Amino acid sequence: MGFVEGLYHEVAQALRKLEEIPILESGVLPKIGVVELLKMALKNEMEASQLAALWMPSTPEIDIKLGLARQCGDEAKHYRLIEKRLIELGENLEGFSPLAMGYSPLYQWLVTLDNSIERVAAGPFAREAIAIKRNLQLIAVLEAMEDKESADLYRNQIQPDEDWHHNFGLTMLRKYATTVELQEKATLATMKTIELADELRTAAMAKSGACVIPGC
Repeated sequence: MGFVEGLYHEVAQALRKLEEIPILESGVLPKIGVVELLKMALKNEMEASQLAALWMPSTPEIDIKLGLARQCGDEAKHYRLIEKRLIELGENLEGFSPLAMGYSPLYQWLVTLDNSIERVAAGPFAREAIAIKRNLQLIAVLEAMEDKESADLYRNQIQPDEDWHHNFGLTMLRKYATTVELQEKATLATMKTIELADELRTAAMAKSGACVIPGC
């Protein structure tokens, strides 16, 4: 098994917990509503877009730079799509800022990464793998709450982009993580991202009463 395939397997194992939604199996709907879930998602999309934008100028590899540019635009598009859906649901977003309470600890750590391999591993590879899994959970919850429009938004418009971001990360790791030192950096960045994301997920679920957390 090659390095990237091994790391991919480690990530898949670490995210196994996101394959089950006990609250749906019990037949009890979440305490938190669709609007609250989607407003939580806006913060994730804003942070993801801004992170890619911050990394792009100081990333020397042209293919990584351009991939980050696409991700920045995709995440901004997701923000607008979710915002539009919230307005359709009757939510007034005038004056609303998803960053009013500050940036997440995960974002604050990610912005400190200055190595391209660490960035690719932590961002497009690991963070987007988490987002894909969490969004699958969210789609299931939205369908259980009989909000087909929001579920379809995630399934048909957001998830395909997240898949592209993750596969971009895989491709760049295969291309550039070619030494033991770089592979160690990639592994540490990947697992640190999963660790912080899991801590934030647990805290957010406890605070909000949500049974799922959108994206990452």
